[in-house]
Amino acid sequence: MKRILILDDDITFALMLRTWLSKRGFEVATASTVAAARKMLSDEQFSLVLSDMRLPDEDGIALLQWMAGEGIAAPVIVMTSYAEIQNAVRCMKLGARDYVSKPVNPDELLKKIREALDSVPGAAPAAKVHKAASAAKDAPVGSAGSAAGAPKEGVKAAAHTASLNYIEGRSDASRRLYEYIRLVAPTNMSVLVNGASGTGKEHVAQLIHQQSKRAGKPFVAVDCGAIPRELAASEFFGHVKGSFTGAVSDKKGAFELADGGTLFLDEVGNLTYETQVQLLRALQERRIRPVGGNREIPVDIRLVAATNEDLEAAIARGTFRADLYHRINSFTLRVPSLSERRDDIPLYADFFLDQANRELDKRIVGFDAAAIRALAAYDWPGNLRQLKNTVMSATLLASGEYITAGDLPGEITGAATASASATSYSLHDPATEEEQIRRALAAAGGNKSQAAKLLGIDRKTLYNKLHLYGIE
Repeated sequence: MKRILILDDDITFALMLRTWLSKRGFEVATASTVAAARKMLSDEQFSLVLSDMRLPDEDGIALLQWMAGEGIAAPVIVMTSYAEIQNAVRCMKLGARDYVSKPVNPDELLKKIREALDSVPGAAPAAKVHKAASAAKDAPVGSAGSAAGAPKEGVKAAAHTASLNYIEGRSDASRRLYEYIRLVAPTNMSVLVNGASGTGKEHVAQLIHQQSKRAGKPFVAVDCGAIPRELAASEFFGHVKGSFTGAVSDKKGAFELADGGTLFLDEVGNLTYETQVQLLRALQERRIRPVGGNREIPVDIRLVAATNEDLEAAIARGTFRADLYHRINSFTLRVPSLSERRDDIPLYADFFLDQANRELDKRIVGFDAAAIRALAAYDWPGNLRQLKNTVMSATLLASGEYITAGDLPGEITGAATASASATSYSLHDPATEEEQIRRALAAAGGNKSQAAKLLGIDRKTLYNKLHLYGIE
């Protein structure tokens, strides 16, 4: 039987969690201080540790450091509030397997516990940092992971051995996105990924490929906006030597390169009408004819397309074929913009900081409080790509251990200042408390995590007050 140690000074919560986990087949012990947990871990064997961040004597970070020093390899899942997300990320760097936000979702926690217990002994901590097939570049989603700043090329092929680091967002919008990815990936459905520039649409396509039955086959990406009109047929279907000026040798096109795997068409709305007709025929017949060739080649591909355009509006304008739209759109995934998942900004910023430290050979620890406030207040029109570039620049400029607001571009710190001056919310006066809460919710567009930050309270406290005042 798997043994779990719960470390939490909230005795009622720990007891409730112990009872709930015991009913699911685990043997559970509890401790309310780091000192008590150390003694239990020294004297007994545990399969997993579930630890609160804040404890009466020390914190979860101290426990992780001690476990590392003692060679205790039991995976650790940290329980934390949104306000402590930076500390949770530090815990993952120290070896924590994962973290969950309070108030804890039981089903989510059980899933994370089982993932941790099923992980390979001795493997590097996952902490939701995965490896995925990549087209030779790092980039983010909504994740943080793909499409983040490298110049695009026409056709890129990646073998399944290539890798891409990314981290899943924890906001509601990100959770929905990744849940939909997990649902559609194992199928053979064509997927249309819709999202603004910089949100990481190619990253989504790569995840679909990696979680599909085609994961061991090629992933081929085509930037439809980068292909000259006269070369589109050659790029998609290949050509034979001598078929046109410059065709000095036979060439395989994207369809043939992706045979057995996934073909990703980025910015599919940029295709010319003529190319759309050729593409539709190839998708319908599952056969292609290279330019200048006299034989057809059967192909087996799974199609994922992406666009930042409204293709239905393009159909109404007559610039995009309705029959092609329905062929590529068996399932639609919408990648939310970064402004729709502000809760993820500190997590993504820290992820990009790790990348920047490696690339620039620096050792910046993190962001100070003013910098985090500025990053969280900004609207990020360039989405994850802009955030990655901003963090890279700030890492280069930072002279201390932490990135400060002074290391960030003026447009970002200016937005934070304007936001702060425009929102003076206070809960010190009980007579105006309900009004202040309603104002903060309105300013945050109904986002409760953002409203809690504006009010200077944690999300659990806000939920209690919403219940108190009957605010939906």
